[in-house]
Amino acid sequence: MKPVLGGRCAATAVAFLAATAFTLAPQAPAAAFDINFACSGSSPLGEQQFGLRQGADVTAPATVAPGGALDVVFDPGPNKVPAEVNGHTVKRIEGVDLKIQIPPNSRFVSADLGGGSGLGPNPPAMRVAGDIATLHLDGPIAGGSQFELPTVTMHLTAGQSGAIETRLHGTGYGDPGLAFTAVAASIIGEVTVPSRCFPKPNPVLTTTKIG
Repeated sequence: MKPVLGGRCAATAVAFLAATAFTLAPQAPAAAFDINFACSGSSPLGEQQFGLRQGADVTAPATVAPGGALDVVFDPGPNKVPAEVNGHTVKRIEGVDLKIQIPPNSRFVSADLGGGSGLGPNPPAMRVAGDIATLHLDGPIAGGSQFELPTVTMHLTAGQSGAIETRLHGTGYGDPGLAFTAVAASIIGEVTVPSRCFPKPNPVLTTTKIG
């Protein structure tokens, strides 16, 4: 995720492949998105508000058969942790959670992770609860360093009718789609800054008609 002013921070892109029980449907051309996040960090020096941005290439089939198999592929591009936010030096970020909404009119089956770089010693993990899939990174990722989030492939089953629209999760600071802890240098020494972000706006990334 790129800060609106200076550097980039963590975060996401999404792609779809639709399938019947035996045959994959044609994949539509990719569409490029720049997803903006509004963020708020809680620090001993007061609330820190800032913006982040993540570029994403998104693909999806135009249709999927009722009850057919559907793969959602979330493929974030390379990014960079900001070296500074609001005049404070960022030493590292850790405990990153990026939430992806499991689309209505679909059922989650499983997920795979692949690739990624510069994410710390522990491998990324995917957690699913209800209608939210969360990509978790322990980190740490140093301030000013480059990284790339892993590709997330979610295997879904389509519902019987309607459309499958994909979005990231998050409606506000109280319901974030991205959360992490930043460790920053300040006049009072090293401080931890729990940060919560949500996509603003939260665009529909793909639309796939069932039928």
